[in-house]
Amino acid sequence: MMHLLHARWVAGKAHIVVPGLRQGVLLALCLLAGRPALVRAQAPADVASELTRYQQTAVPEKLFLHIDRPLYLSGETMWFKAYASDGATGLPLALSSVAYVEVLNVRNQPVLQGKVALKEAAGRGSFLLPASLPSGRYTVRAYTRWMQNFAPETYFHSTVTVVNTTTALSAAPAKDSAAVDAQFFPEGGRLVQGLRSKVGFKVTDRGGRGRAATGQVRNQRGEVVATFRTLQQGMGSFELTPASARDTYTAVVQPAGLPPLMRKLPAADEWGYVVRLEDSSPEQLTLTVSSPAGQPEILSLLTHGRRQAAAVGQATLANGQAVFTIRKALLPDGVAHLTVFNAARKPVAERLYFTPPRQPLALEARADKPQYTTREKVTVQLGATSQPASLSMAVYRLDSLNASPASTIDQYLALTADLKGTVENPGYYFTATGAEAAAAADNLMLTQGWSRFRWAEVLSPTAPALPFLPEPNGLVVRARLTQAGSGQPKPGIVTYLTAPGPTTTLSNTRSDANGLVQFEMPKILGPRELVMLTDPRQDSTSRLALISPYSTHYATALQPAFALVPRFQQDYAKRHLQAQLQQAYAGPNRHRYLLPPTDTLSFFGPPSETYYLDRYTRFKVMEEVLREYVPGVVVRIRKDGFHFMVVDEVNKTVLTENPMVLLDGVPVFNLNRIMKMDPLKIRKLEVVDSRYFHGAAIYDGVVSFSTYKGDLEGFQLDPQVLVQQYEGLQVQREFYAPRYDTPEAAQSRLPDLRNLLYWNPDITTSATASKPLSFYTGDQAGRYLVVLQGLGANGQAGSRRFVLEVKPAL
Repeated sequence: MMHLLHARWVAGKAHIVVPGLRQGVLLALCLLAGRPALVRAQAPADVASELTRYQQTAVPEKLFLHIDRPLYLSGETMWFKAYASDGATGLPLALSSVAYVEVLNVRNQPVLQGKVALKEAAGRGSFLLPASLPSGRYTVRAYTRWMQNFAPETYFHSTVTVVNTTTALSAAPAKDSAAVDAQFFPEGGRLVQGLRSKVGFKVTDRGGRGRAATGQVRNQRGEVVATFRTLQQGMGSFELTPASARDTYTAVVQPAGLPPLMRKLPAADEWGYVVRLEDSSPEQLTLTVSSPAGQPEILSLLTHGRRQAAAVGQATLANGQAVFTIRKALLPDGVAHLTVFNAARKPVAERLYFTPPRQPLALEARADKPQYTTREKVTVQLGATSQPASLSMAVYRLDSLNASPASTIDQYLALTADLKGTVENPGYYFTATGAEAAAAADNLMLTQGWSRFRWAEVLSPTAPALPFLPEPNGLVVRARLTQAGSGQPKPGIVTYLTAPGPTTTLSNTRSDANGLVQFEMPKILGPRELVMLTDPRQDSTSRLALISPYSTHYATALQPAFALVPRFQQDYAKRHLQAQLQQAYAGPNRHRYLLPPTDTLSFFGPPSETYYLDRYTRFKVMEEVLREYVPGVVVRIRKDGFHFMVVDEVNKTVLTENPMVLLDGVPVFNLNRIMKMDPLKIRKLEVVDSRYFHGAAIYDGVVSFSTYKGDLEGFQLDPQVLVQQYEGLQVQREFYAPRYDTPEAAQSRLPDLRNLLYWNPDITTSATASKPLSFYTGDQAGRYLVVLQGLGANGQAGSRRFVLEVKPAL
């Protein structure tokens, strides 16, 4: 459908107003043509609708982890809370029920992995860092199964520091990590001969941290054509007009205190588009598109953020230039993309602009006293929020070893999640004001902006291929069936998966054309043994292999270099002593778990008949047990051995095929083997006395044998059965902190040298009432940072930080 345009002349320029995609959204387009041009709005509207369609198909899911602190000792516990949100709207998104969390070393090798349950778009988890974990900087990343459909840069990433105090006590001098690099980014993507362009640049060290520098740009004749210097975090920009596509340009970069380096600038094109984004007024932006003079051309501008179109419009490129004027009020919070398309709907240039969230989740928190002594109660009063919100709070000690805190949830969702690489000091772009802050944000958009999707996929008439389905109901275990020897996939084979134990958790499915099978197993907690098999009467040549649920694709962001610092030897020794004492006196309390309620109901629900064999006279032969006590199962002996037939009480008939026979939830298709089992090992026998429809299979009843320990009691499975250890959803640890609410507890001689005083991932607030949170200080005086952050029900994110002072008791 075409958007209607209306134009009016103001000071010789045609201002065209285009109705946007949503009510109240308008984009003012300013044409610098000599006369008004007839412009169709069909093209940008088409692109916007295609973007909306793509967003609805490829729902952008985001994860954020609030990690309790930035630095740990080997052997300590890392705590975190996961928040899931819709990348388009910011609202809490309950699309996935499992988050995959990993701790990666500098070589992107996982040293810890865990599966965390998500409920109502939030989850909590922890990692016990091994005592042998080497000192270094590690990346914590998190994603869902659905997020694996997209680039690994879309996963959550954060850097933490781990110090192994055993090796830190003999720290060698830190190696020099001052080597630098420089990168250059033409505004809009390209340099074009004869067109003046802004070029952003960034100077970084080996770890990706910005370094101060000055420099010059010289052409192939050695003539200086531009000079530059860095502003915030090693970034800056300069102006350059390439004289010809044949000319080459070299930047001579002079980092502070280091030798200069030389870097080639991107080559200029003979023809193309150059954009220039300027803050033309407090209310407006001006986007100028330039191209070598030629025939007039219709260009389209789509303004979008979080994969949602904010506004669309068109203008005629005449005399080599077109100007779009954009109202800032129409831009979405966070990073907005301004994409220019030609008449063929091909994106020819893109520019990013950052708007700090206009209405973040306002969090009010204050301590009841300005100063505390050791072993004293602290009460933090949380104020009412503008809407119901899910929050988390950590309180940890600040000392010389602690690194800078990571970005908070509001900074991540609005800024760092939409930029490539690591954003240094993201809080600066939310709090700083003035011309220098605006220039710093603009340089950040120039040097670290990127698109999380490819326009070819967005504009394709076919839906994108998304092989990873979300997990809305719990863990999905995947495996592949192949032909033994050839490795060819085996489609159409019914496959069974179970986790032997007191509760029968059998699941089944049929393999697809690629031999892939997927099972929903929501009840698997902690380390379990999985058993996967096919019915040997129908298939005895399949090879089964579990597929790891963890992503094998990694982002390329650099980590800051790490080395133990000799001047911190006393700090390392102090931390080492604290860790040893805490482990000796509080160690048992570190391994308390919040065990969920046990679900004892088997997959088939309440059975028709249940027999606890200890209540009957015990027989030594299984056949006698069944014939004497289980009237619902008829035992028959044929040429190939034993067969069972279940009596269907509902239809008053006997089902003729063997039922599904289970031992601790594992299917047993050879009944001769179950009949040879010692019945004294069986605690319970259950029968479903009717035909049972289960996934891809239909059973003529179910006969389930349960041993005392749920471990098969030595029953030998067939060789082709796959038995493999599997880590299910994390069993949640309980955060422990001592209380000094009695004179006896306050006078205890047990040392309390905690660096993490408080961790609470399960705080909920409302718009009507405040909430107090209480904890106790330990035996260490010093400054403690309180970090509170969370996500509101309407998608607003917020954070709050303040410092507590703890003085020694007199």
